[in-house]
Amino acid sequence: MVAVRPGDAEAALARRDPSKCVILIFGPDTGLVHERAQGLVRRVVPDAQDPFALVRLEGDEIASDPRRLIDETSTIGLFGGERVVWVRAGSRNIVPALQPVLSNPSDALVVVEAGDLKKGAPLRSLCEGAANALAIACYADTERDLARLVDGMMAEAGLAIDRDAKELLVSLIGGDRMASRGEISKLILYAQGMSRVSAEDVRTIVGDASALALDDVVDSALAGDPREALLALTKAFGAATRPDAVLGALLRALSSLHQMALQVASGASAEQVVNSARPQVHFSRKPKLEKALRALDPDRCMKALLAVDDAVLAGRRNAGLSPAICERVVLQVAQLAGRRR
Repeated sequence: MVAVRPGDAEAALARRDPSKCVILIFGPDTGLVHERAQGLVRRVVPDAQDPFALVRLEGDEIASDPRRLIDETSTIGLFGGERVVWVRAGSRNIVPALQPVLSNPSDALVVVEAGDLKKGAPLRSLCEGAANALAIACYADTERDLARLVDGMMAEAGLAIDRDAKELLVSLIGGDRMASRGEISKLILYAQGMSRVSAEDVRTIVGDASALALDDVVDSALAGDPREALLALTKAFGAATRPDAVLGALLRALSSLHQMALQVASGASAEQVVNSARPQVHFSRKPKLEKALRALDPDRCMKALLAVDDAVLAGRRNAGLSPAICERVVLQVAQLAGRRR
């Protein structure tokens, strides 16, 4: 079986075995699938505009005419050199078109770009089972993959990035390689003329600004810092965040904090509880959360929860006053958390 483990994909593509005449690149991360297929094609054919060296075909096209693929791979390039046939698989079955290519290999390379194929799917099974084919799966980037991507793109742009900025950036991207590259490119464009990228730059440019503003409000209030909480609330309102969204975020955070406070009351340390939280707490938020756990015992958490719950109801009844109601309860929670036990 010729299937490449996701962690070995880059190495397998970099040192391509010339005996493999068909390379299938597939997976749920369509951005990464396309990036790897494009990178492989470029390594084989430096000039992607040369129609004699590179032929692009749609999967549905060769499904209708299976002979088309073997005809293309059998054609000799006008100026010699290796030819590539780049196939983008569609919804129709292209196995009948690939079988003759695998049975009668030529000097041409067939690169097949496909979506997520389950184990046992005909196209995947064919390429994994053929000795002269390769199947490479592309799954969502890990944190390490994303960190490498950030480092590579920053170095290419002649920029350095602070460690905390990189960790924040990695936490905000992922899921699709193309989308991740887009966010990093946007940050690089913003940082033109600078020498280093800071965490504040990342917060300004990347991801959902309103979500980050919400985190700031919640974290500052729970850490017992009224001034920072009020400043963060002003920024959140400036980012068009609704008062009910702030109150909802604060309510959810206090519910989680109450469960954590019960663990601390049972003898666990604040650090242990925060480190074992699921989903994981981002490193930048841990200090304030630990501070909140040291200040708010379960009873105080419940008191804060009830105050926010009352504010949610009051805001619904008096929509015009909801910003003022929100501000008052945020300060109330911050003052409660700021008092020593």
